[in-house]
Amino acid sequence: MKRVYEPVQEGSYIKMIDMVKGEGGQLQVNNISGYLPGRIVFFLVNSHLAPRPILLTRHGESLHNVRGRVGGDTVLSEDGELYSKKLANFIEKRLKNEKTATIWTSTLQRTILTATPIVGFPKIQWRALDEINSGVCDGMTYEEIKKIMPEEYESRKKDKLRYRYPRGESYLDVIQRLEPVIIELERQRAPVVVISHQAVLRALYSYFADRPLREVPDMEMPLHTIIEIQMGVTGVEEKRYKLMD
Repeated sequence: MKRVYEPVQEGSYIKMIDMVKGEGGQLQVNNISGYLPGRIVFFLVNSHLAPRPILLTRHGESLHNVRGRVGGDTVLSEDGELYSKKLANFIEKRLKNEKTATIWTSTLQRTILTATPIVGFPKIQWRALDEINSGVCDGMTYEEIKKIMPEEYESRKKDKLRYRYPRGESYLDVIQRLEPVIIELERQRAPVVVISHQAVLRALYSYFADRPLREVPDMEMPLHTIIEIQMGVTGVEEKRYKLMD
């Protein structure tokens, strides 16, 4: 392997120098133009390699989870309320020395209620973290969808990634609206706890774990489980904590 490389001085290039050092690092950009190159530069400028954990978890079990209904904005079940307390206890112990950590939720009450027992950390609501919009199917069970709208049921079954609920969203739509969330997560230097929903967390996890796009809709994202992603210069490490059976 070559030990000496000739430095780039002309043409179009992006130089990342000692970026691990944070404020001491440099990002040099020369003769970059166009939409995609511009987006790459924007992403690199907002990326930090300082090690810090990102904790992903679904909200506690909701009444719609118990009833097998999609979407909605219901409150937590008894098990969901118990999980919110266990989660608060876990966060207090795990991030006790991380005073600048933040808690991110969606704008739906089941995530807000899950975060309520957590004290000592700022909480931020993101509409982009709301669950996939199930459109006219909101509040229905999959059995009801299969019976009332069999064509829609089969279309979703054939291609969950691209299927868009009537008057709703597809997984691709969710992935697109998560771009500002991902950019902001990349910018963070302190830990972030993201309390959101199954489809959203599938997309976020797939991004950080570098999983293929086709796998996003079927990614395992169980209730009452914390997925800790440790960001660092050597890559991404993952731990899972199951707080309830």
